[in-house]
Amino acid sequence: MKWIVFACLLFICSISSPAQIINDSCSMKVSLLTCAPGKELYSIFGHTAIRIQDSARGMDIIYNYGTFDDNDPLFYIHFTRGIMLYSVSAETLDSFMMEYEYEHRNVMEQVLNLNCKEKYQLYESLRRNTLDENRLYQYHFHTDNCTTRAGRMIESNTSEPLVYKNILPNPGPSFRDMIHEYLDPQKKSWAKFGIDMLLGKNLDIKPSNVEAIHFLPDYLYRGMESAYTGSKPVVIASHPLQRFPATKPPFEGFTTLAFFQCLILANILLFIFKASPAIAKILLVSDIIFFSLLGLVGILIAFLWLGRVDDVCRNNINILWAIPTHLVAVFFIRKKTAWIKYYFLITAILATLLLVGFPWWQQRMNTAVLPVLGIIIFRSFHLFQSRNHAEKSIVQR
Repeated sequence: MKWIVFACLLFICSISSPAQIINDSCSMKVSLLTCAPGKELYSIFGHTAIRIQDSARGMDIIYNYGTFDDNDPLFYIHFTRGIMLYSVSAETLDSFMMEYEYEHRNVMEQVLNLNCKEKYQLYESLRRNTLDENRLYQYHFHTDNCTTRAGRMIESNTSEPLVYKNILPNPGPSFRDMIHEYLDPQKKSWAKFGIDMLLGKNLDIKPSNVEAIHFLPDYLYRGMESAYTGSKPVVIASHPLQRFPATKPPFEGFTTLAFFQCLILANILLFIFKASPAIAKILLVSDIIFFSLLGLVGILIAFLWLGRVDDVCRNNINILWAIPTHLVAVFFIRKKTAWIKYYFLITAILATLLLVGFPWWQQRMNTAVLPVLGIIIFRSFHLFQSRNHAEKSIVQR
């Protein structure tokens, strides 16, 4: 009887082992693609996509969560307000690679260590996402983008929880620091100044390890390299799909900081020759133009603060130097209105406080703001003093 039981167990093992092997070895291959940053601002942070190959069916599909419709007549209004509908699209590898080959951008492939069930489950999830009723999603710059979607899609289709090892240094970077990592090598000082000026204090929050991995393509790549599910690594192979020699970023002739340094120098030189009536007129015109521009920037900051559906532009300390009311104040610079001198005195005080506390504010301001603050202090205090002198002259008469 024991021999019969033993024979039965041996038979069961002999048929179950090949079945397990067949179940784990299928014709499907799943990869994560990470595309290098491009030269244009919209592509400077790189891109992420998921590749599904099935040799049995001759299938090679790229699932791309970075598709949007720029033909929408209200696209720029929606973009400004943060109402951005992105979608997932399915395309061939050749079609996907065309852009990156033309722009000489590297593309890395990480082959994922998934069993057959996980591969088919992921494929079905991606396929369902491309249906009209599922393909659209509300894009948010740092919390729900193409990298976030790809990472979450992989995480939600593994049998055991996907665990990332820590890839962040100590102390960890803020979202703003992570953005600067891509802008600085490309010498995008104007873009960096604009981003730092318009995006508020919420960008200075330090993300967790998982939040950082979900934010940018390179971080997801690094996170996947050391991730595991259960006792197995998530990535079994990494290799370039295409690689190009490194190129030097183009020379950015007139940087933001240099521009404002020249501007403040010009104001100082004009002030030295203030006795000349012609110079006085030039100073008046420059003050009107300068404070008008500050007012316009302030209106833009206020609009983004109040009008965007996400929170990246809220709590923006830059509105204390780019004050929207400057656009009204410039019409009273030459008028004999009592409040205008105190307006510019308050403006000078606010700019001085921002300058003195520059290293300690919770929101990190761009260093190119420093010359701007200098101009504001210098010209605002001058307008206050000149108004005072004018009033004293009238009293003496």
